[in-house]
Amino acid sequence: MDLLKPLVALLAIVNPIGVVPFFIHFTQNLSPAQRARTIRVSAFTAFVVVAVSALAGLKIIEFFGISIASFQVGGGTLLLISALAMLNAQPAESKPGDMADGEQKLDAGDSIAVVPLTIPLLTGPATISTMVIYAERTRHWWEQAVLMGYGVVVGLATFAAFSASEAIARWLGRTGINVMTRLMGLILAALAVEIMADGLTQLFPVLAAKTAPR
Repeated sequence: MDLLKPLVALLAIVNPIGVVPFFIHFTQNLSPAQRARTIRVSAFTAFVVVAVSALAGLKIIEFFGISIASFQVGGGTLLLISALAMLNAQPAESKPGDMADGEQKLDAGDSIAVVPLTIPLLTGPATISTMVIYAERTRHWWEQAVLMGYGVVVGLATFAAFSASEAIARWLGRTGINVMTRLMGLILAALAVEIMADGLTQLFPVLAAKTAPR
């Protein structure tokens, strides 16, 4: 299995820099100590979501009797929807009410870090789908360990982006953040199409026969 693709997909979906404006908005009334704690909790929660999805996500869908091919098509579709949102310079996991909900939770302590900053703005269904799809492709324990290790990468990327949020906002500006979000959305769209195509050819082998070279 190509272990680079899951990391690229994860970083494109999570896109901590694209969530920086939301982080600034949700934490603007917090003290420096509270903001630092929010950063730590967000980073740790992002790691947990990725690691648990890689370790147990496949067992969960097997419990519900869902085939991996069907999950690939559904997950790929979800990734494509997320990519389209990112191409419009929106976070991949954002929802219309996230901004208003955040304003009501400014005094909720750690809950701000978990909801909405980490779930669903950073990690959500698209992230979980990606980890489950790639976990099914692993053939050795160390490959699964690498996937879980990518949770550490995501957590560190989240910690770094949020810690440097004010500097990033000043340096990139809103336009720069939008451009980066769109570029990552384009990468994610290509990965989503590849995942959907793989699932469709498993569900409908005739498609693979038609696309095979002659």
